[in-house]
Amino acid sequence: MIQTHALTKRFDDFLALDSISCTIPQGCIYGMVGSNGAGKSTFLRILAGIYRADGGSATFDGEPIYENPCKKAQIAFVPDGLFFLGGANMNRMAKLYAAIHHDFDTARFAQLTKLFGLDPQKNLNTFSKGMKRQAATILALSSHPQYLFFDETFDGLDPIMRHTVKNLICEEVLERNATAIITSHSLRELEDTCDQLALLHKGGLVLESDIQNLKTSLFKVQIAFSHEFSEGDFSMLDILNFVKRGSVANLIVRGNREETVAKLSALSPILLDVLPLSLEEVFTYEMEALGYTAGGILEV
Repeated sequence: MIQTHALTKRFDDFLALDSISCTIPQGCIYGMVGSNGAGKSTFLRILAGIYRADGGSATFDGEPIYENPCKKAQIAFVPDGLFFLGGANMNRMAKLYAAIHHDFDTARFAQLTKLFGLDPQKNLNTFSKGMKRQAATILALSSHPQYLFFDETFDGLDPIMRHTVKNLICEEVLERNATAIITSHSLRELEDTCDQLALLHKGGLVLESDIQNLKTSLFKVQIAFSHEFSEGDFSMLDILNFVKRGSVANLIVRGNREETVAKLSALSPILLDVLPLSLEEVFTYEMEALGYTAGGILEV
């Protein structure tokens, strides 16, 4: 289990992480979405033991990660900015990974290399951006780590490769009870893969929940009356968005669904429907409630 408490990191005058606290259970695929500068990469680099936190803590099963070689050997990190040894091919990189990860599976490495159609003897500098990301993913998965960190995992991959990588990550988590953290700009890339999702913005954790709760914590209400009405008539509710067209209004409400229906029913509407929200809508309205516009925050 990974736990962070009030995790903070600053670079000069830039606050990259602002008191982030979260718990990531074992065997979980944890997704993080957010724009550039949201803090996703910094968060992963602290968990990988690359950066030292300026405040707070990050622990793996109760142990700190920074300057902890034993725990670091259980981590495979595929960063956004990939690095390979100069002039190296995949076979040479595999030897390096095997020296760090004692459970490195050479048979798995050969299998995945063949699956992705990559030449392990070819200089990695000649690979395309997508091929380099495939190579890094193969090396990470072949290491059989307890913790897998992927920063912008699907960047540069075509749709078929994205689907393949998603399946491989899921298999690793299910078969070995590993823990994976995946970051992305795109919610669509994560919602069908992750058990939990978190939204970062400007170094802060805006929202965190499991998939099911995210889908049900907010809901849409369609309501109409035989008389004129306005948003002020619903002051008893926590309304994130109100749009009225003609005699019908659409409300985005946060709260207990049954209690909300009871309060609205007491107003004797001629129309009352409660509809679920997609994950995209949940994240968009949560951001807008905090004063941020959806444009430029994340892809949906």
